[in-house]
Order: sequence, then C-alpha cells, then structure tokens
Amino acid sequence: MLLSEQAYTKIDKELAKYPADQRSSAIMSSLRIAQEEHGWLSSDLVAEVARYIGVEPIAVQEVATFYNMFEMKPVGKFKVTVCTNLPCALRDGVKTAEYIKEKLGIGFNETTPDGAITLKEGECMGACGDSPVLLVNNHHMCVRMSQEKIDEMLADLIKEAKA
Repeated sequence: MLLSEQAYTKIDKELAKYPADQRSSAIMSSLRIAQEEHGWLSSDLVAEVARYIGVEPIAVQEVATFYNMFEMKPVGKFKVTVCTNLPCALRDGVKTAEYIKEKLGIGFNETTPDGAITLKEGECMGACGDSPVLLVNNHHMCVRMSQEKIDEMLADLIKEAKA
C-alpha cells in the first residue's frame, strides 16, 4: 500500500460519486489526493491509483501528464505558480515572475537549494483582473501581488518550510 488509509478512504468517497462503470471519472481527484500526500506522483504511485480505481495505468498516466497541476518529479514543499498568460503579462505577470526568480535565485521548474520552493509558470487562473496572480500548492490563490506582498509571502513560505 503506497497510500495511507485516510487517502484510500478519500478516494473511496470520490469513487462513490460515479456509477460503477465510470470509475475513470475519479482519476483526477484520486491523483490530487495521492499528490497531496506524497508531494508528487511517482510512476509507482500512478500505477497504484490505477490499480485501486480499477482502470488501466495508461489512463491515469495520461491525466497525470496532461494537467500542469500534477507533478511527475519531486518539487519543493511549496510550489509557487505564476500566471504569465497574456492578460496577466499585460498587468505585470512576467515582471512578477522575473522578480521571484531573482529573489529565489532559481528559474521556472527549479527548486531552491533548501527544498522549500519550486517555481512554475502557469496558465490562466481565471483572475486576470487581479493580476499579478500566484497560486501556492495548487490551492491558495494570491492576487494583486506587489513586490512587498511577494517578499512577505516568500519569507512566510521559507519559514514554514523550515519548521
């Protein structure tokens, strides 16, 4: 068993939402649960999700590699994703990304040496009017991020990663 009992229980709740012949509908939520527990999706974990749901491993692999919310390699404790799509780029999204790269000393798809933060470039997050927009660990959206707010957020994340 690669997942905790709690994770399997959560997956069972997701599976219960769908008819028995549509178990593949729970792939995304099951991958999310697995990634939340492990931080990323190893090939063994992808295979375990497929086995548990009762679908072919390739079906799970296709979903895991298609969506940018899923990580197929280890990432830092915190993943910071910066939206750089055109609307956000026009409202300092790219400048924000460059500022964070400079502050952390890393580029996109890199992790700080202490393993605290991985920086990612993201697609539209649906908050163009509130740009610059950042997403932390796929769940916490940060909007209208000034350099001061970014400095505070990064300091908090680094402090929490060390705790």
